[in-house]
Amino acid sequence: MFFQTDHLYHIYNQGNNRQKIFFSRNNYLFFLKKIQTYILPYSDLLAWCLMPNHFHLMVYVRSEGLIQRNGKIRSFNDSIGIMLRSYARAVNKEVVRTGCLFREETKAACLTEPKQIKNSWYNNGGIKEVILENPDVGYPNICFNYILLNPVRAGLVHSPQDWEFSSFSEFIGEKLTTMLNPGKIAEFELKFLQLDGVTKSHPVRRDIINRPKKKNSISPKFC
Repeated sequence: MFFQTDHLYHIYNQGNNRQKIFFSRNNYLFFLKKIQTYILPYSDLLAWCLMPNHFHLMVYVRSEGLIQRNGKIRSFNDSIGIMLRSYARAVNKEVVRTGCLFREETKAACLTEPKQIKNSWYNNGGIKEVILENPDVGYPNICFNYILLNPVRAGLVHSPQDWEFSSFSEFIGEKLTTMLNPGKIAEFELKFLQLDGVTKSHPVRRDIINRPKKKNSISPKFC
């Protein structure tokens, strides 16, 4: 993966052979803590969704690399790899399994770079990707909605707010604490739209844009 600052990216991976990567509620919560540790120092989070066998993150990259305590620079790409490897080791030990948990290659699609975007819909290893001609407005918004609607499209729930492990409830202001950056969501004019008649439109809550951020308390080859 290659990241550039000041761009939006859709980061995603799934279980090896499309197997489950979350085996309990605690696994989901543990992964969210990993996101806080390994994703948020480098980027602003605009949307996320954890599904039983895959995950989606929509981020705005602030830094391609950060200096660690040992004085060495760790890239955002390496940080993602450490996140997935450490999660996989812990889960493998917990459920007494061996082998790779995630697919070897984590994908990162740039949503704001026209050269990296095609005009098509296609499936990438079972994870549908949606690409539009207008990369600066169209694709970021469609990708944003696709991530939030993923549990509904998969038939896990009837409404996106019924799925505990996505950013939808944070986005509409139902949760006081959030990992999201509402200011960036507003800057890119990301809105929840009525798609395929699934649910009604939910514009971003303007009253949370300037709300002071609170600390969250959320109780590969990536093998």
